[in-house]
Amino acid sequence: VYRGSVKDFQGFDASQDAEALYNAMKGFGSDKEAILDLITSRSNKQRVEICQAYKSLYGKDLIADLKYELTGKFERLIVSLMRPPAYADAKEIKDAISGVGTDEKCLIEILASRTNQEIHELVAAYKDAYERDLEADIVGDTSGHFKKMLVVLLQGAREEDDVVSEDLVEQDAKDLLEAGELKWGTDEAQFIYILGRRSRQHLRLVFDEYLKIAGKPIERSIRGELSGDFEKLMLAVVKCIRSTAEYFAERLYKAMKGLGTRDNTLIRIMVSRSEIDMLDIREVFRTKYEKSLYNMIKEDTSGEYKKALLKLCGGDDDAAGEFFPEAAQVAYRMWELSAVKVELRGTVQPAGDFNDDGDAQVLRKAMKGLGTDEGAIIEVVTKRSNAQRQQILKAYKAHYGRDLMADLKSELSGSLAKLILGLMLTPAQYDAKQLRKAVEGAGTDESVLIEIMATRNNQEIRAINEAYQEAYHKSLEDDLSSDTSGHFKRILVSLALGNRDEGPENLTQAQEDAKKLADVSSNDSSDSLETRFLSILCTRSYPHLRRVFQEFIKMTNHDVEHAIKKRMSGDVRDAFVAIVRSVKNKPAFFADKLYKSMKGAGTDERTLTRIMISRSEIDLFNIRGEFIDLFDKSLHHMIEKDTSGDYRKALLALCGGED
Repeated sequence: VYRGSVKDFQGFDASQDAEALYNAMKGFGSDKEAILDLITSRSNKQRVEICQAYKSLYGKDLIADLKYELTGKFERLIVSLMRPPAYADAKEIKDAISGVGTDEKCLIEILASRTNQEIHELVAAYKDAYERDLEADIVGDTSGHFKKMLVVLLQGAREEDDVVSEDLVEQDAKDLLEAGELKWGTDEAQFIYILGRRSRQHLRLVFDEYLKIAGKPIERSIRGELSGDFEKLMLAVVKCIRSTAEYFAERLYKAMKGLGTRDNTLIRIMVSRSEIDMLDIREVFRTKYEKSLYNMIKEDTSGEYKKALLKLCGGDDDAAGEFFPEAAQVAYRMWELSAVKVELRGTVQPAGDFNDDGDAQVLRKAMKGLGTDEGAIIEVVTKRSNAQRQQILKAYKAHYGRDLMADLKSELSGSLAKLILGLMLTPAQYDAKQLRKAVEGAGTDESVLIEIMATRNNQEIRAINEAYQEAYHKSLEDDLSSDTSGHFKRILVSLALGNRDEGPENLTQAQEDAKKLADVSSNDSSDSLETRFLSILCTRSYPHLRRVFQEFIKMTNHDVEHAIKKRMSGDVRDAFVAIVRSVKNKPAFFADKLYKSMKGAGTDERTLTRIMISRSEIDLFNIRGEFIDLFDKSLHHMIEKDTSGDYRKALLALCGGED
């Protein structure tokens, strides 16, 4: 099935088009609208024929005339469209390695994403256009393992056999693990050989096997074992093996997000993918970034340049409101990855030579007399497990007859005080306090209610209920019921029972559950959409729900999260989405919340503090891994950049390291 956005123009006449372009450029000024309308609605093959007809009719070079008449980004885009794909790639690579410096990102994008045939055509086009050997030029302009991998990719010799040997899959996964994670240093040659030569189908299975035996995706190991441009190249190869459309969707998003636009990247991708997989890229873009590629281009560009890009894009998926097969495949792959059991690890471990009385003395000394030694307090509190902190509280009381919490409260202030005092509470006491703050006073902080209630397991929920009753002399369920309403209240009350099933998946039941969630035809108010989602999402076990979500994708070609967003609104939508994301990948859910708490102007310190405290002994190490996978920057780096003083020092101690 053709998945490009630009197709052959029906009733095409090369001479007629050549004449139309000539008329658009003759005389004073040029008719840019006519030029972009014509060129963006013809296929590349047809544009090449127009160039030939133009030369035959007028004895002139069409590309040279377009360069003369047009300017800036619009000129670069139109001229790129006129070149055959291999020659367009050759021009991009020539520009990337010419002059001072090298555009490594351009080299990576082209060589990591092209098929064997496309690589062979590129090498030939480069030789024809510049009378130079592409491999020799790249070898002369790059170095180290980065150069070696580029040379391997330039051979266009990736295996193309779809018949996969299970034994070889297991061996390759084992070899990659031994070449990186299990080796002192890294055997880069093994990574180059396997990732540069094996077939796409084979490597997808290798990546799945690697996740099972290593407990982490291959991307995370590459980030830990490799560095610099070589690391970026290998990550790009892995992303393209998994899904070329997803790789380009991410590249396009990064080209336009934030201040400024990376126009060279935007032009190169929109031109090179317009007749290959632009429809797939659009679908993945809409799913991953919750807005259409069309709208992002519209907001980020202007003039004829914008009009031409939008024509190449080929349509607005926000307007269509659809969810497509390529996006469903990406979502399904994410579900499969999330189903693999990964060991959860906190960043705070029990201190080895723990002495509760000694720690109590250090804390007393830090607060006694004039001034406070915040550094000593941070060192003790952040380097002890919660169970050890509870022992310190008792030792402090026994030794000094004083309440450590009261002393800390009087000596510390601001964000640091909230962080340190939060760490001194038990996890259940801390969650209970956060829930109480969310419901007391004017207004309700629904986001806190959702975050805690949607992510805690049965044991944690029951402990929170007990802590809440003890601290506030009323039940959590009563407070949730009196402070919320409708379906949102029913969701919270259901979760507050802590009665989620804890058994394994049941395939037959999962198929029935998926069918229930997919049914939009029921008119029975007692069996409303929200009621059906509540009865399944709030009661079924996590392993079972993962199977339900996979069956839902098979049944509807939709991701369940997309369906929730399309069919529900407000707090009900947000609560169900939080449950789904928690089931899918809880560390990724918290990584996303941490990122949003720090991105842009200002910092949401309440959210940042709450998550760093509550996850520090559960899965903060995993959250760090997801954070760098999702946002290409470490949690440590973002905390360091976004906070200050002793508060930052304490947060970084909890973070536990730079990735």
